Amino acid sequence: MDCQRHLFNLPANQHYLNCAYLSPQLKHVEEAGIQGIQRKNHPWEIKPDDFFEDSHRLRSLFADLISAESSQSVALMPAVSYGMATVAQNIDPQKGNEIILAGQQFPSNFYPWQRFCDQHDCTLRMIDPPNTFEERGKGWNERIHSAIGRNTLAVALGNVHWTDGTLFKLKEIAEQTRSSDAYLLVDGTQSVGALPLDVQAIQPDALICAGYKWLMGPYSMAFGYFSERMQQGTPLEEGWIVRQNSENFSQLVNYEEQYQPGALRFDVGERSNFILVPMMIEALRQIIDWEPANIQNYCERLTSDLVQSLSDKGYQIEDPEWRGHHLFGIRLPEHLTTEELQPQLEKRNIHLSLRGSALRIAPNVYNNKADITALQEVLSAV
Repeated sequence: MDCQRHLFNLPANQHYLNCAYLSPQLKHVEEAGIQGIQRKNHPWEIKPDDFFEDSHRLRSLFADLISAESSQSVALMPAVSYGMATVAQNIDPQKGNEIILAGQQFPSNFYPWQRFCDQHDCTLRMIDPPNTFEERGKGWNERIHSAIGRNTLAVALGNVHWTDGTLFKLKEIAEQTRSSDAYLLVDGTQSVGALPLDVQAIQPDALICAGYKWLMGPYSMAFGYFSERMQQGTPLEEGWIVRQNSENFSQLVNYEEQYQPGALRFDVGERSNFILVPMMIEALRQIIDWEPANIQNYCERLTSDLVQSLSDKGYQIEDPEWRGHHLFGIRLPEHLTTEELQPQLEKRNIHLSLRGSALRIAPNVYNNKADITALQEVLSAV
């Protein structure tokens, strides 16, 4: 795969290595949004079918991306917090009294479980990584495995940790949760789109994923995959469009008891957003065309020399077996502080994030050797 920078509006002198924060916008995704805005100039041209067709097209694309068994297992949502709140409303608190989370997890996958535990008298158990950096990935996975037992109600975590890309082996964790009859609830925001993920192989109970990072979509678009045992639950809100026969606008006052099939009941109200949905469709089409495995390989080739050179200079970077190539943390030598480093990065127009104790590097296919060289020169110089 070659560099795809020509598909974005990125100035040559800006080194944006921060897709884990926000992806830059593809030119054709921007165009889809502009057309969506203009569409409402002539509202009479928006037909009843338009409220359904693009939404179904979008959920089908996401289902293809994660190898879901059916597009009906996918819900359209506005945020991970909305998705996780939906999940929390629909798990059985009688199955256990402990929810396991990875330490320093992103708040959208923490607060719903904090509330759930308060409401259902459960214990929220945070599993932190080992103190020794060399044991971080392997040791963290082992600690989560060991924590899952007969009292476990759910395990909620990301595929990769959002602060430094530490990889959680979901397939093995899923086997452990199934053996304990616990739920596996995954936040895929920092992996889906750049790292292959197959829900049929992993079999999570739910996968929630924001669209504005590695999926290259607009803000306020997210997806929820729900396994079959979750699909008969209660939605957060009672929208008209998620009920059966909602396609027939002339009969909407004939109130329906039944929902649309599968996970469609969990769709957010006004899910047919005529601006954001077309943008997200274009973004997913591009991701599927690139293929996440190719994106991962591109990021590995792009950063391999950087990783080696920084390791030789005393920076700590996790072993590739236990991190993603699209997102990884660099821990600084003891004599160097982020306060000293930040001005040098800003001077060279290098855009990164500090998350937890790590300088987070998050490249994608729009990055080139010039971006990596700029970062390498600054980190070598300091």
